[in-house]
Amino acid sequence: MTHRLPSSKRFDPRRAAALPGSILLWTVGGLHFFWAFTLIAAALTLSTGKRVFPLVHRLMRMQLALMGVRLRVEGAEHLQDGRPYLFMGNHQSLFDLIALPAALPVHAVGVEADYHFRIPLWGHLIRRWGNIPIDRASRQTAIASLEAARCALTAGTSIVILPEGHRTRSGVIGPFKSGPFHLALAARVDIVPFVIEGLFAYNPKGDWRLRPGSARLSFGRPISPETYQQDSIEALKARVRSAMDTIGKEVP
Repeated sequence: MTHRLPSSKRFDPRRAAALPGSILLWTVGGLHFFWAFTLIAAALTLSTGKRVFPLVHRLMRMQLALMGVRLRVEGAEHLQDGRPYLFMGNHQSLFDLIALPAALPVHAVGVEADYHFRIPLWGHLIRRWGNIPIDRASRQTAIASLEAARCALTAGTSIVILPEGHRTRSGVIGPFKSGPFHLALAARVDIVPFVIEGLFAYNPKGDWRLRPGSARLSFGRPISPETYQQDSIEALKARVRSAMDTIGKEVP
């Protein structure tokens, strides 16, 4: 009787061939990230996230290029300088966190898991940047975080939220959490839907291998609060999801 090894344990020449390239990309990327991180941390010690944003924008584009990602940005012409936006989009990969500041034409802060703020050095950097911590396990603190985000939007700071709440495991956009849509209805600002493509193929969750190639981040037209202010939470989720689907169809 012949026993077959589980598929996860069989030798795959394509996986083996990808290892040296991935190791090289992680090494080059790691060295650049360390240098960029040090430079950004020093800049944020002396200035604000808004003033440091142009530097971060350039460094993150360089980071992607060095790690084999050719990023294309579509739809930035829909955005106006000096106007706060609530950006909502899909979450494909760990590298979304690099692609977003590389693609965004305006400074924006994020709402992210509170444990990120306890990571040495990184936590200090994102706090100085202006990011807002959220503890999803505690309803009370989550509500307080969303109120802080509303105040930031009202004060003129744009915010990025990935409403799935976690990276996709299949490449398909998952269900949306309700919190971001409560925030939108409370803040009454323009929602800008966006779609990230190509980064799931580059580095899916649970796989450390990197597959160089093209990625695209496409912004849709802003959805004005006058359009959605009468929506329920579920209706607003459906509206934003429909807008994201439309972006995918419109971009060649």
